[in-house]
Amino acid sequence: MLKNKVVFIVTCLLLFQFSNAQKPQKPNAVEIYNQIQKLNFLGSVLYIAAHPDDENTRLISYFSNEIKARTAYLSLTRGDGGQNLIGPELRELLGVIRTQELIEARKIDGGEQFFSRANDFGFSKNPDETFEIWDREKVLADVVWTIRKFQPDVIINRFDHRSPGTTHGHHTASAILSVEAFDLSNNPENFPEQLQWYAPWQCKRVFFNPSVWFYGSQEKFDAADKSNFISLQTGVYYPSLGKSNQEIAALSRSCHKSQGFGSTGSRGNDTEYLELINGNPLLKEPSNIFDGIDTSWNRVKGGKSIGELLHRIEKKFDFSNPSASIPDLLKAYKMILALDENHWKPIKLEEIKNTIAACAGLYLEAVTNEDQATPGSELKIKIEAINRSETPITLKSITSFPDQKNTVLNRPLNNNTAEILHINLRLPTDVPYSQPNWLKERPTVGMYQVSDQKNIGLPDIIRDVKLKFELHINETTIPFERLVVYKFNDKVKGEMYNYLDIIPEVSSRIVDQISFFNSGNTKKMAVRVKAGKDNINGEVRLDLDDNWNVYPPYIPFSLEKKDSEKTVYFDVTPPKEASEITAKSIVVLDNKKQDKEQYIINYDHISRQQVLLPSEAKFKKLDLKTTKEKIGYIMGAGDDVPECLSQMGYNVTLITPEEINSRYLNTFDVIITGIRAYNTLSFLKFRQHLLLEFVKRGKTLIVQYNTPDKTIPANIAPYPLTLSSDRVTDENAAVTFLAPDHAILNYPNKITEKDFKGWTQEQGLYYPNEFDADFTPILSSHDKGETPKKGALLVATYGKGQYIYTGLSLFRELPMGVSGAYRLIANMIALKTPETSQTEETQK
Repeated sequence: MLKNKVVFIVTCLLLFQFSNAQKPQKPNAVEIYNQIQKLNFLGSVLYIAAHPDDENTRLISYFSNEIKARTAYLSLTRGDGGQNLIGPELRELLGVIRTQELIEARKIDGGEQFFSRANDFGFSKNPDETFEIWDREKVLADVVWTIRKFQPDVIINRFDHRSPGTTHGHHTASAILSVEAFDLSNNPENFPEQLQWYAPWQCKRVFFNPSVWFYGSQEKFDAADKSNFISLQTGVYYPSLGKSNQEIAALSRSCHKSQGFGSTGSRGNDTEYLELINGNPLLKEPSNIFDGIDTSWNRVKGGKSIGELLHRIEKKFDFSNPSASIPDLLKAYKMILALDENHWKPIKLEEIKNTIAACAGLYLEAVTNEDQATPGSELKIKIEAINRSETPITLKSITSFPDQKNTVLNRPLNNNTAEILHINLRLPTDVPYSQPNWLKERPTVGMYQVSDQKNIGLPDIIRDVKLKFELHINETTIPFERLVVYKFNDKVKGEMYNYLDIIPEVSSRIVDQISFFNSGNTKKMAVRVKAGKDNINGEVRLDLDDNWNVYPPYIPFSLEKKDSEKTVYFDVTPPKEASEITAKSIVVLDNKKQDKEQYIINYDHISRQQVLLPSEAKFKKLDLKTTKEKIGYIMGAGDDVPECLSQMGYNVTLITPEEINSRYLNTFDVIITGIRAYNTLSFLKFRQHLLLEFVKRGKTLIVQYNTPDKTIPANIAPYPLTLSSDRVTDENAAVTFLAPDHAILNYPNKITEKDFKGWTQEQGLYYPNEFDADFTPILSSHDKGETPKKGALLVATYGKGQYIYTGLSLFRELPMGVSGAYRLIANMIALKTPETSQTEETQK
């Protein structure tokens, strides 16, 4: 079992290293020297919080780069419940983006990244609400698992476990679980199923990391009693890097682009505070969190001589000739290899291997000529191996995976002479598709499902296609692994890399993700089929509930070329009664069913991601009435509302900034601003008077939620209105109609309490809490134990038109097919002043 543990730990390290190396690392002499220094520090810090962006990158960078500690961030969620400032992706797809942003951040600040299976279901106001949705025991098990795997000497919590209700419920929950796991992780009776891989572990200390944010303002933080805190001077300047610790942390922080968290670096003195909340007291060195903890090689049996040798290597390091350190590094490598230890041994073996390769200028690469391949196909691999030092190196063999084909070579790698080789790699027919491991199984609202214990918490896609290079370096044989990648040249960006993705032979998508059949008539429904390889023939089926009719039952198709697509059409007839179903498209290829839809997420700041989700859509026959308004939509942070409105039958046009002028606006009946439009479109405040004039002339302006900050113009509404952080997070909260006779609740659809059933994640957010008497509040609701919130839907007559402000989370409800949200927005669009309605009726 011990051998299996060691092999598994090494595998995890390789997964982390190579899945984060989309572009090959080419460390310079300063970076190599830092690697050597880090070889001689055997201490670790685990930072724990709830979401991507919660981590303190200044502390992570400080411990990793200044202290040389192995440092990691455990984010309980992947940020799936937030908003997206760079594109339309929400929920699972947003979680994939934010996962990759964290991985990129850790590349910069030097940390590692872990997760739990907790699903970010959206804002909660206290940990009790959080634990009602998360599976508390499973998330706790994941925290214990991470502690046992990472074996931190010290844990640091971003949030305070003693202050429930003062911040996001996920925040406090992360601290509560961390404190519990500190006591549980060393007891073998707790989560014994984990002991097949990792032994119990007792962390020495757990701290809380207070901040200005925790106290509410800089003034309150400055005035706070810090007598029981320890202080760390983190404003370090690294001359060899030319950057301050804060500048490195800002670069890391700026990776959170989907949240708009670009950060400007600072310089000079900087202090971070920690409060010891459990574990061994600090005695000799009160500002050293490792006080009393042996962080040298002495903590490993037989390790003292290794530490002494590494100190000599560091002292003698030649920045002009790093390869001079190779002989002693090889001695240290063999000494580490001989250790009888299963935690630090695999970690330091991987570190020293990379350091030896860097000192030799060793470059190993495996490139294929295509970025996507299907199971069972053959890949042509071009291999480059070059040694850029005088150290004797021989390439003994190459083994490809997963086909495990070994090629014996015994080729000397002479100084600065590239060896170029070509091999073929046959993919097994059962090789797994490339996709996030936490999305392979259908999740619940609160939890992702990962059945394989050893995959829980892994940050990235598990990639199986790789090569193992066996090198003989100065009489020592060392294995190196490299993922097979796709490399190409972009005329603007130059050398570019993508990971090799294993894709389905065929995927399909129901073109309209939500379709309405309110007329009762038969509609043609389009299914798009995409080939993952050349020359495929099969048939497409549309799987519906029994009371819906589809014709024909299947449609044959043929696609000659990979990536080619074909759209087929089915006639779908709804039942007579109201009905809502989930339709599924299924492709049958060689008697094998394929039911996946392929999403490709491709942004410049993260590696390209393939996500495979069930190919499904929602078909609805509702009691939904719509009118004929022409709608202009000003997109904000990105949402799918315009597409949903088009499915309802409206004529929707996206309005660009240049088009916001009186003449063009006047061609529309209704203008809708997307979520956070005033936060994200700086020009909009200079066009707001035109939008208000549009209302005054007799039209309707619908403004969706914005966050309260300095970007909000004073004239966002025709009358005074103040945004707040008020929100109703319980999507099932009871709704009271404050103006039951108002047209917005009665025409063309009669809105009832039933229309607020089945909402997802939340009712609404950032409601106005102060507004002029000219506004009519339409709805009231509240979370448990709170006062009623009346700012969810506000309507005001301005001139001849109607102004509507709503914080209701329509941007979530409409794409999820929530019927009541469709009925309500139809009424908002149809709203007219009595005078305008009478004029239009006369014109008709």
